[in-house]
Amino acid sequence: MHAITIPEPGGPEALVWDEVPDPVAGDGEVLVEVVAGAVNRADILQRQGFYDPPPGSSPYPGLECSGRIAAVGAGVSGWAVGDEVCALLAGGGYAEKVAVPAGQLLPLPKGLDLKQAAALPEVVCTVWSNVFMIAQLRPGETLLVHGGSSGIGTMAIQLAKAVGAKVAVTAGTRKKLERCAALGADILINYREQDFVEEVKKATDGAGADVILDNMGAKYLDRNLRALAVSGRLAVIGMQGGIKGELNLATLLNKRAAISATSLRARPPGEKAAIVAAVREHVWPLIDGGHVRPVVDREIPMSDAAAAHRVVEESGHVGKVLLVVP
Repeated sequence: MHAITIPEPGGPEALVWDEVPDPVAGDGEVLVEVVAGAVNRADILQRQGFYDPPPGSSPYPGLECSGRIAAVGAGVSGWAVGDEVCALLAGGGYAEKVAVPAGQLLPLPKGLDLKQAAALPEVVCTVWSNVFMIAQLRPGETLLVHGGSSGIGTMAIQLAKAVGAKVAVTAGTRKKLERCAALGADILINYREQDFVEEVKKATDGAGADVILDNMGAKYLDRNLRALAVSGRLAVIGMQGGIKGELNLATLLNKRAAISATSLRARPPGEKAAIVAAVREHVWPLIDGGHVRPVVDREIPMSDAAAAHRVVEESGHVGKVLLVVP
C-alpha cells in the first residue's frame, strides 16, 4: 500500500507518499481500507519531530479516518467486511489501509458520505470527553471555545448548543466569527481586537464562563482563570501558546474552579473505547438527526499531504481539511 512517511522531521516537504508494507488486523482489530483522513495539529507536531506515536502504533501520521472494513481479526464481533465506518486512531490515518482496534470504530452516520465522516472521530471524541464527560457542561451554562472556527471549535459550538448551553468563541477574523455565528455561537470575540476576559464578563453580567475549552495552554492560563465563573471548569487540550505558565492559586481557590488537561492519542485502548461508546450513544443520534454536522473546509489528495499541512499552518481554513485517497 501507499502511506505518508516522514523520513526526516521538517517542514511540509518532509511528508513523502511512499510504498510501505500492508498492515494486518491483529486480535481485536479490523483492517480498514481508507477513503479519507483528516489533518490535526498533532500531525504537524509529529512531522516536526515533536510528537512521536505511542509505542506499538502505526508510525504514519493521522488520528482519524473513514473507509470500509477489509478484514476482521480474531475476537471481533459486531463488525463485518464491507461495513462503512470511521475510526479514532493512534496513528496511521495517512495511508491506504490501517489496522484499528474494534472499540475505536463508529458506523457511518446517516446523511453523510464516507469522505465527510473522516472529519468526525478525533474532534467529536475530543469535545465530548473534555466538555461533557470531564467538565460536565450543563444546559443554561456558558461555554467559551478558543479557536471557534477550527475543527474542534466548530464541533464544540454545535454540541454545546444541542444540549442547551450558551456559546462564546474567539477567532482572529470577522469572516471566521461569522461562520461561528452561523453554527450557533452567541458571543463573538475577535482576539486580535478584543479582550476575551472582558467580553465574556460583559456578556454574562459579570459571571464568566462555566466551561472553557482551551487549545492555547500557557499563553492563556491566567486570563482563562480570570474569565471563569465561580465553580468553573477549564479544559486544556492544546499547547499552541506554550507549555509553562504561572497559575494564581488564590484565584483558583476563591472561584472553587477546576483545571483538567488531557490528550487523546496516548490513552489506553480501553479508555478510547469508552469515549467512542459514549460518543456513539450521545452524539451519533444528533448527527443522524441532522442537528450536528462536520464542517469541511476542503479536500486535498492524500498524496499531497504537504499542501494540506500548509493550509492548516496558515490558519486560513474553517473546520477540517480532509485528505482523500487518490
